[in-house]
Amino acid sequence: MTRVTVPVVQHHESNRAGRDFVIGDLHGCVDALRYLLREAGFDPSRDRLFSVGDLVDRGDQSEEALALIDEPWFFPVLGNHEDTMCGVAEGRLPRYRWYGIGGAWAEKLADGELVREAERLRRLPLVRVVGAGAERFNVLHAEFFGDDNDLDAGRFNDAVRERMLWGRELALGTVKPPKRALSLTYCGHTPVHEVKQIGSQMFIDTGAFIPEGRLTMVEALTTRSWSVSTIDARKAGAADFALP
Repeated sequence: MTRVTVPVVQHHESNRAGRDFVIGDLHGCVDALRYLLREAGFDPSRDRLFSVGDLVDRGDQSEEALALIDEPWFFPVLGNHEDTMCGVAEGRLPRYRWYGIGGAWAEKLADGELVREAERLRRLPLVRVVGAGAERFNVLHAEFFGDDNDLDAGRFNDAVRERMLWGRELALGTVKPPKRALSLTYCGHTPVHEVKQIGSQMFIDTGAFIPEGRLTMVEALTTRSWSVSTIDARKAGAADFALP
């Protein structure tokens, strides 16, 4: 497999033309995403959609979720499920380890195709930083215990990277939020019943793949949010809604 250079942190200018949204862990629930984009009146010519990662696994539309990476309005970060998928493609993990956390959708995926998808995923950053000053917000997958300067530097050792992809301590309340100068940071990974802010970190994974869960999308730096279960989205005909 050809290794690609990973842009650990990617910066984006503030969106002066439209709105910025952040979507929780998608986990192959693309029909729910179709519904939310329609409900929010998403305009792909002006608006942007950032993702906290975990596009794949558990839901039944992982391939459709991967295709979103090519959309000019979609800006995901790497999640632990994408990182695991890459580990399998790179020969560092056996497939059954991935299947055990929801990757069984790829059981029939040929090795060559898996490698090609992983090469695309390895181009995703761990962090996206949007805007500056009071207009700044950050997007990453799990949790972070540093500040904006630490994010901007992008020098993450293995332990910090592991926490950014797999950490749950903050969301589960086993540690207190760090008192650091961190801008509002959108995270996923740990399912919560409702969007929950802990310190500067906003957890927006409301369990899209769980029957009683929902996919949640927030408008960045506002209190506006939209949620829907995959079941309800499909009842509303979302499978026939066109993506932007």
